[in-house]
Amino acid sequence: MLISDARVYGPDFAFHKSDVRVRGTRIAEMADHLSAAPGEKQIDAHGLTLIPGLTDIHFHGCVGVDTNDATEETYRKMCSYERSEGVTQICPATMTLPEERLEHIVTAAASYRKKQMASGADWQAEAALVGVNLEGPFISPDKVGAQNPEYVHRPDAAWLVQLLEESGQFPKLITVAPEVPGALDFIRQVSDRIRVSVGHTSADYTSAAAGFAAGAKHLTHLYNAMNGIHHRKPGPILAAFDAGDVTPELICDGIHVHPAAVRAAFRLFGAERMILISDSTRAVGMPDGCYEMGGQNIYKHDHAAYLQDGTLAGSATNVYGCMANAIRFGIPEEAAVRAAAFNPAAAIGIAAEYGSIEPGKMARMLLVDPASDYRLVKVITGEE
Repeated sequence: MLISDARVYGPDFAFHKSDVRVRGTRIAEMADHLSAAPGEKQIDAHGLTLIPGLTDIHFHGCVGVDTNDATEETYRKMCSYERSEGVTQICPATMTLPEERLEHIVTAAASYRKKQMASGADWQAEAALVGVNLEGPFISPDKVGAQNPEYVHRPDAAWLVQLLEESGQFPKLITVAPEVPGALDFIRQVSDRIRVSVGHTSADYTSAAAGFAAGAKHLTHLYNAMNGIHHRKPGPILAAFDAGDVTPELICDGIHVHPAAVRAAFRLFGAERMILISDSTRAVGMPDGCYEMGGQNIYKHDHAAYLQDGTLAGSATNVYGCMANAIRFGIPEEAAVRAAAFNPAAAIGIAAEYGSIEPGKMARMLLVDPASDYRLVKVITGEE
């Protein structure tokens, strides 16, 4: 299949006019003025932009299902919906739950990924389920947000290492509050095996900096469920900035974070570090109403999901919508695409296969119309 005359987002994080050839499930070549082979399908992309398929490394559910449901039908629905919205790789998040239930969820997700891989070309109609994000249970009881405080407990490195070994390293991220007892030792023991994220935390600057020095490299939903920036109490945000290599997640739904704070985050951390996430719930793609999340009721209304007391409990959009919002908020197109495609893939160690358009990588790409409010025109996941 030949995609011709597109404005292509290249591996240098810039746009270039190019043709792209796909063979099977891989990108075969990129060049200007490629000629179609006899019988080769051709897509005329004149006036359109070709970007990598997006990767969401922090979302809980969509279209009525949730990661924690842990059934084959759950993952099939999630993967189908996310692909249809331009999210071609997913690393869905769990909640703060009992350890035995988390083990079941991880095992079920890893099993579904094996079925995807074994099905050959059939799974191209779905987002790739590339891992699981463990959002808890090792968080601060004072910053649970929409998490269930009943299941919060001290970090347990032995449990996590066993889970990683038994699941083939399927968990890719884990959120930890660095100020809780035992957290720093936990981070030191596991950070070479999983990406540790600071989040749901009451940490001050010193505690957060200690967590990053111990090996944490990520920040869970920047601004949310953490202390903000104060000129005498800079907190975990500026500790992450000072660490130099920490990648902050940002929920860019227009509800969780004000557009001015979105612009500030990109200027502070730079395009090379920012990661856009949706933090979506099972209410995404569904009508307003009551839904379940982590054993609690959530209520979708006013373009987000809330607990009964009004606490934000997740977004009501997907990460493609978040990327489009970022562009609307004034983030340069190149930076917004990088934050939704390459940076999240790199953070969880899958950038060798996903996240950019270059020969040899998986052919998971999106044709979009930047002149029409970044409308998604077509999702490409291999040769058609």
